[in-house]
Amino acid sequence: MVNKSINMQNYIRWFLGISIIGLAVYGNAYFAKEVALLYRILGVIVISALGLYVLSTTVEGRESLKIVLESRTEIRRVVWPTRTETTQTVLIVVVAIILCALLLWGLDSLFGWATAKLLG
Repeated sequence: MVNKSINMQNYIRWFLGISIIGLAVYGNAYFAKEVALLYRILGVIVISALGLYVLSTTVEGRESLKIVLESRTEIRRVVWPTRTETTQTVLIVVVAIILCALLLWGLDSLFGWATAKLLG
């Protein structure tokens, strides 16, 4: 019985959060000609933040927030390549693309020539 109550609260929070974000989008469109763009943008940001806060109180929202926080710690552990390594990798990729393009151009020309000879 307790599980059904928690599950129902979760559904209500999902509905409420999505409705609040929908209200922000609708309000932006409704007040498009009457209110300045800056105020509409601020309104959408504030109301959407409220909707996202409501969504973060759901079971899935808490799990998503936990994953985001864990990914931030993982990003800090990444060893980023140096400028030299990045330049060398980009050059290798560009050369590989040029070689593949030349190979495909050659095969296309060969098959075009063979088709023209075959069909006359």
